[in-house]
Parts: sequence; C-alpha cells; structure tokens
Amino acid sequence: MEIIELLMNFNLTKQDATIYVTLIAEGDLTGYEVAKLTGISRSNTYIALAGLVEKGAAHVIEGNAARYTPVPIAEFCDNKIRNLQEIKLSLIRNMPKRKEVNEGYITIKGKKNVVNRITKMLIEAEKRVYISLSGETLDSIKPQLNQAVSRGLKVVILTNPPFELSGATIHYVEKAQDQIRLIVDSANVLTGDIFDGDSSTCLYSKKQNLIDLFKESLTNEIRLIELMKKNGVTK
Repeated sequence: MEIIELLMNFNLTKQDATIYVTLIAEGDLTGYEVAKLTGISRSNTYIALAGLVEKGAAHVIEGNAARYTPVPIAEFCDNKIRNLQEIKLSLIRNMPKRKEVNEGYITIKGKKNVVNRITKMLIEAEKRVYISLSGETLDSIKPQLNQAVSRGLKVVILTNPPFELSGATIHYVEKAQDQIRLIVDSANVLTGDIFDGDSSTCLYSKKQNLIDLFKESLTNEIRLIELMKKNGVTK
C-alpha cells in the first residue's frame, strides 16, 4: 500500500496526504509554494492546508506570509491513535448492551474481516483451541496462537508440515490452503474459505449442533491421522 493510501487511514483526504508528504519532504512552506510543488490549485491547496491544521497534521507559522510546518509523522499518528482510544472507551461505556444471541449463523466476508474474527476468537478463548488450517495461512495468526499457548490454553492444530508452534499439539496432514475449521472452548465455531481480497467467506456460529458436528469431524480426522501414523502411512 502506498504512503498516500496509508495516510488516508488517518482521516486525511488524498489531497491532504499529498500536501502533508510534500511538507515533510520540503519543510516549512507557504500555500503558494505548496501549490507550485504539488500542482494542486491554489484554492484547493489552502482548503487542504486548513484541513491539515484542523486535523492536527500541520501548524501555522505566522509572518508576512503564513507558512505551514508539518507535525512529525510519529506524533501525528500517536495523537490520532490516542484520540481513537479515548473515543473507543467512551463508546464502550455508553453503547446500549446487546442481547446475546447464541442461535443462528453469521456469514463473514472478506479476508480482513475473517482474520479479525479469528483473532477475536483466539483472544477470548479460555480453555481450548482446535484449528484445522494450512501452515502458510497459520503463519499470519501465529502471534495469537502463541499467546493462547502462553496463557496455558490447550491448542490443537491440524496442518501440513513444516509448521511448528512450541507448546501446541500438532497433527500433520495435507491441508487445502484456503480452508479453515476453528473451534474455541466448545462454544463457537468458524468454518469456510480464506482467499486474498474480498472473496473469503466463512460461517461463524455458537449453535451447538454445528459445534458438535465439527468437533466430531475433527476428532475423527485426528484418530485417522494417528492410526495412519501408527501404521507407517503418510497422507
């Protein structure tokens, strides 16, 4: 992702971000100088500069001609993140409580959303984690799995070699790269396919019959792996 797109995640428009990068690279500038360097019209330049000041990305140096100085990127990001943390706490305190619904199925689309749900499930796990997933995809959530192990949780993984995770029980078997089955605490399950981009689709549920079905499926797969290993058969 390009630096302009990354900056847009911090509530800057494309023009804001372009001008901010120019200020960082060139130092303190007047609006006229910014317009000349960026090719953005003077009217839009002054609108964007005012926006940068309002959003905490730049300050005005008063003088015969006002100059604009950028706030260092680390300071700007820290301020934004701190503000969002404060907003988050306020929302958590004041948001109406949602009634828990354990029945039903939730469809989660998009790789980023699926990975976020997996991360949430692993963070909230209290006793056990069973996951069936390819080693390549497991690498992207390895930090969360390590944290689960360090918290003393039982972590059982079905995956293809050479994936390793100290403290976890690993059963090696050839896995389709994009398929996932995840059961946490015998209380919730996630199953589906993980692809790059928006084509990922997974089903999440706390429905007990689905949980029991996948528990039985994983148990039978583990038994088959152990039996094949005992008989010297590789899959």
